[in-house]
Amino acid sequence: MIKKYLPLIFVFFFTIMFSQNSGIIKGKIIDAKTREVLPYVNVLVTGTTIGSVSNENGEFEVSKIPLGYNSIQVSYLGYLTAYSEDYLVTNEKTPFIIIELTQNNEVLNEVTIVSSPFRKTIETPLSKQSLGIAEIERNPGGNRDVLKVIQSLPGVASNPGFRNDIIIRGGSPVENKFYLDGIEVPVINHFQTQGSTGGPVGIMNADLIRNVDFYTSSFQANKGNALSSIIEFTQKDGNPDKLNTRATLGTSDAGITLDGPINDKTTFIVSARQSYLQFLFKLIKLPFLPTYNDFQFKVKHQLSSKSEISLIGLGAIDKFKLNKSVNNDVTDIDVIKRNNYILSTIPVQEQWNYTVGASYKHFSENSTQQLVISRNEWENNAKKYFNNTANASDLLLNYKSRETENKIRFENTINSKNSYKINMGVGLQNAAYSNATFQKIANSNGVSEIDFSSDLSLMKYSLFGQISKKHLNSKLGTSFGVRFDGIDYNDEMKNIFNQFSPRISLSYELSSKLLLNASAGSYNQLPAYTILGYREASNTLVNKNNNLKYINAKHLVTGLELKPSQDARISLEGFYKSYNNYPFSLRDQISLANLGSDFGVIGNEEVTSTSKGRSYGFEIFAQKKSYNGLYGLVSYTFVVSEFKDKNDSCIPSSWDNKHLLTITGGKKLQKNWEIGGKFRFVGGSPFTPYDLAASSTIENYNISNSGILNYNALNTERYSNYHQLDVRVDKTWYWEHFSLNFYFDIQNIYGSESTQQSYLIPSVDANGTRIIDANDSSKYVLEEIDNSSGTVLPRFGVIIDF
Repeated sequence: MIKKYLPLIFVFFFTIMFSQNSGIIKGKIIDAKTREVLPYVNVLVTGTTIGSVSNENGEFEVSKIPLGYNSIQVSYLGYLTAYSEDYLVTNEKTPFIIIELTQNNEVLNEVTIVSSPFRKTIETPLSKQSLGIAEIERNPGGNRDVLKVIQSLPGVASNPGFRNDIIIRGGSPVENKFYLDGIEVPVINHFQTQGSTGGPVGIMNADLIRNVDFYTSSFQANKGNALSSIIEFTQKDGNPDKLNTRATLGTSDAGITLDGPINDKTTFIVSARQSYLQFLFKLIKLPFLPTYNDFQFKVKHQLSSKSEISLIGLGAIDKFKLNKSVNNDVTDIDVIKRNNYILSTIPVQEQWNYTVGASYKHFSENSTQQLVISRNEWENNAKKYFNNTANASDLLLNYKSRETENKIRFENTINSKNSYKINMGVGLQNAAYSNATFQKIANSNGVSEIDFSSDLSLMKYSLFGQISKKHLNSKLGTSFGVRFDGIDYNDEMKNIFNQFSPRISLSYELSSKLLLNASAGSYNQLPAYTILGYREASNTLVNKNNNLKYINAKHLVTGLELKPSQDARISLEGFYKSYNNYPFSLRDQISLANLGSDFGVIGNEEVTSTSKGRSYGFEIFAQKKSYNGLYGLVSYTFVVSEFKDKNDSCIPSSWDNKHLLTITGGKKLQKNWEIGGKFRFVGGSPFTPYDLAASSTIENYNISNSGILNYNALNTERYSNYHQLDVRVDKTWYWEHFSLNFYFDIQNIYGSESTQQSYLIPSVDANGTRIIDANDSSKYVLEEIDNSSGTVLPRFGVIIDF
């Protein structure tokens, strides 16, 4: 029998042993301004001596390239040297790269201008980091989730749990905005917290991402409505020569990605993913069963040599059920209590969302026009019954809302003959928000009930402009921008001058390797739709009558950047943020700036725009690109975050972690092995203790099914510091017609334990009946259940490219 298959076995191993170990990169080089092709340009694979020269049509082909992720650098007389992003090269996949070269108007002699792979702009000379796809895919503990990878960057705090909230320089997760190929994407996570931006799993599929630009200040005027960060995702273009396929299989989901040509001027890339966590969670006996699905696509069409249009789409369907049989065959009493607590507090939830849009660009002789049109929609439904009975009399929560936005933005970017860069534009949005809420709420003041329906139609508008220039033979860069925003919600917000948002940035080259940078700006953000659309019992938009305002944050940042070599940099930045007009909860008497990192809905209540706060600190960041296969980065942040309480006293906010340290590194080994590690240290964040008297009251607990927080002691306690080490190992095999990458990722490899606020539950007797206090028949006898975690979480996955 074995002899029969010997020829096939021989052919298989022959193919493995003698398949090619090098690949090809193709592309075209054009002038970024004129869009004309550039002939006879030097092309070099970064970090090697392998290269080529473009032909008379600007086309190039570089062969004998090492398999794996590679980038190229392109140099030409009178132009700035350009560096591409990372592209995967296999025997089967030949990337096609279009490189745009920018003329250097300051060039006086016939020399080639050398730049750096660490790209930045005059508008944002500091507070910006960039991630390429290789860094995203290989990040230990990141699980190929872009938002988790961002937690390695300076200024970013991470939670010990499994959520990927982006907490920037002491600011709430509410304060971030996300763009995909220039189109705003409001929902970036599966099971996203409404009124915030966090969730457990990112929607963005790394297989479609080329790079990510992460801004923590010095925002450009054309991007608004953010206080702490703007995160821009750039997608890959489809391959213009042939169809490529990627299949992924991990511990939480499976996906497939296709890209290729539609015709000689049109390419596409599309992906779909489906999770199977509900089966895994049921197998390992967890009390909740999540399911998520997502899709993503991009179609790019070259209308002419001077114009192009891209269509993009992104969406998800999320469902969350309870595993009511989780305690079957479980004997551990603490596990049973913990499961019962989770079952009693978590609602059944369903969400769906999508964003679709079109981006048109036209390249004129000295300017570029861009028109962006998009639509996004998000529906969020949640329901909860006391003891999960499904009886109408036990209903605690019935929530259904929908947010819909139709947007249009036009920009014109002019490069004048005297080297000024001018960007100006307008934006217009139509928004519709609906909300039907029934909810019983318990706090220290007792039980209350919310029951309203709200429909809201709004028109938003914006104007912006920015002018930038380099001076003193390009040693000094300056940029000044302004932005105006308005919405027809109330008289305060209608007036765009009330939302005047100026910003300025400066960069000075102290030497060829050392730069001094600074920026200042005033940024505005519209409160969440949940706040805008909240109505009281009389059906009045109560927050409108409370003269709700845009939230404002003023930034001041300065720093030094040292580039000891072309592929390394060290930066030091100090920052100060001052907050005004933050929504303040009248029900709980706290600033909403302290909320946003838990599931549910933020802002569905009466507020006033009276809260103030501040955050300040400094960051140290060092990064080294690959050197002999070794790469790494170190990031340390000291941050203080404070908001005023109801007594007008500054107290630590929920994001006052003080110390953040991340060390990430890796090594590319022989035979296509790679190993990496990431160490994180996060200072303990403040938290609010329970109001034990209010929590034990039977009427209260039967509504909240959890401890009630004592907001009179807001953030007076603090968790212990947390640290964790994640390790990842990759092995890739390259064959003639396909490649296979296997990775093994271990999060928290040494089992570091983090302790969160304990669960507060009623004690029960032998029959499972809740015990009533013998001295007060209106109260339960409560006990605390430990809420700590120190799980070693192994993950593995397979990626096949063909």
